[in-house]
Amino acid sequence: MDEASLTVHNELLNENLTLSWLSDHCYQCLFQKLGAIPSGKGPGLPSSAAFFVSTQHPLTLQVNSTQDTRELCRVHFSFGEHGNYSLWIKNLSNFTQKITCPIVIDKEPINSYLPILIAFLVYAGVAILIAIGGFVMGLDPVKKIMYRMITTMETERLINSELGSSNQASESSSSDPTFPAHRVATSRLRSLDTFRGLSLVIMIFVNYGGGRYWFFRHESWNGLTVADLVFPWFVFIMGTSITLSLNSVLKRGYPRVKLFRKTVWRSLQLFLIGVIIINPKYCMGPLSWDSLRIPGVLQRLAFTYFVVAVLEILFFKARPEDITMFLIPELVLYWPAWIFIVALETMWLCLTFLLPVPDCPLGYLGPGGIGDFGHHPNCTGGAAGYIDRWLLGEKHIHQTPTSHVLYLSTMPYDPEGVLGSFNSIVMAFLGLQAGKILLYYKDLHLQIMTRFLIWGFMLGGISAILTKCSRDQGFIPVNKNLWSFSYITTLSCFAFIVLLIIYYVVDVRRWWSGAPFFYPGMNSILVYVGHEVFQNYFPFKWKMLNSQSHAEHLAQNLLATSIWVFISYLLYSKKIFWKI
Repeated sequence: MDEASLTVHNELLNENLTLSWLSDHCYQCLFQKLGAIPSGKGPGLPSSAAFFVSTQHPLTLQVNSTQDTRELCRVHFSFGEHGNYSLWIKNLSNFTQKITCPIVIDKEPINSYLPILIAFLVYAGVAILIAIGGFVMGLDPVKKIMYRMITTMETERLINSELGSSNQASESSSSDPTFPAHRVATSRLRSLDTFRGLSLVIMIFVNYGGGRYWFFRHESWNGLTVADLVFPWFVFIMGTSITLSLNSVLKRGYPRVKLFRKTVWRSLQLFLIGVIIINPKYCMGPLSWDSLRIPGVLQRLAFTYFVVAVLEILFFKARPEDITMFLIPELVLYWPAWIFIVALETMWLCLTFLLPVPDCPLGYLGPGGIGDFGHHPNCTGGAAGYIDRWLLGEKHIHQTPTSHVLYLSTMPYDPEGVLGSFNSIVMAFLGLQAGKILLYYKDLHLQIMTRFLIWGFMLGGISAILTKCSRDQGFIPVNKNLWSFSYITTLSCFAFIVLLIIYYVVDVRRWWSGAPFFYPGMNSILVYVGHEVFQNYFPFKWKMLNSQSHAEHLAQNLLATSIWVFISYLLYSKKIFWKI
């Protein structure tokens, strides 16, 4: 999978060759040896050697003489999956020593993205059919027919069982959940649960493998993929939910001490659940402290929730009667919490750029390994990695970070580590500001959307400055492993814009109910824990006929994700919600 076959033909006589490769995606990396090719056997009798090359990103192939390591030629090429290619190394003519390295396609590659298109069309078709069905069922003639059918059936059942009359049947049918006579009004914003559910569904899909496509996996180091979007969004919407839930409780005069105790207990529960499910041997007996991984997704959520919820409890202020007297009420009325957040971010910047790390340059943000031309192989993550190894120990953090594959880093590094938690708190706090906007401007849709847009553009502008609109050349690159400052400003920018769109479509215009994402959003903890615990069991996983097929992996991962969405729908219909 994600590989092509390359056969190298060497026509050079008395010249043994070394073939090396370098991915365009590997920033400031050293060439890596692919293999050796013996010299040609004679005129018209080239020697050959076969290799496999990656097809995820374009590659630069370099041919060197084995004897004196001088470079003979270099070629840049983008290989296609399962394609067969030949690289011919030969003299341009018998009278010159100029060497050429043309690549010939022996077998055309497959279109590895076709399964994504087919899956999109299938899901789009199902969505269209459901939308058409909902429209038809909403027509008055159809509703009357269905009402009569249900009433008649219920009446017959009651008469036959001698348990009631047709009047009771009418009352029963009017309360039928499928065809309700009216909906109970609720102040809960469906857009928040929809956004949370959307993030969770994508998170489950990428955790299950994402069809083994590179853009559905986490980025090796700097940059963004689809997989890098969802966890910060989940943190963001958690912050939004904190202010909405605590606001109603605190307005009723609930004691802050008791609320603090509940916050501590809930955070502790989340942390312990996270520790259990992130260690794969939890079902094989007592956990071994020697290799217990401490950081993780739920642990990060627990710590972030605790800090942001405590800030809200300490500095809560009720909505003023005249909100128009404040230009930016979410900042002015909440200034003590903002001072704490600014101090926290300053601490992150100081530790990241000023903390001395043994044998590493000050302020190093790289992946180590072969990155930075191999000068700092044991400096993966800089200060962030050093703090985790010092506080938690090398055996208690993630052993195979995403930089391990492309940058060949060997140091343990945890993307959910201690220093990154600082910016996770900032991310949730920005989400909390979205909740403040929803509270302060309740039912003022234009004001809410305008402020979402302003926050989005402001955070996007900060990201543009920090990154210089580049992947690797900025002051602080976007990096999920580090949870860099530019990473949270970029993802918060996206979150405000996405929430604005969902809010407008779901809660303002009511063009969309939020289904199916609304259902997992209502049971997020249960669905997340369940997908982690049962990920290796049928029907979420099975033995594949062809493990090298993107299509089969994609089908398995999409089916597993869809099952969890369906489970969340059943739980919602039965009013079963797991709250911690």
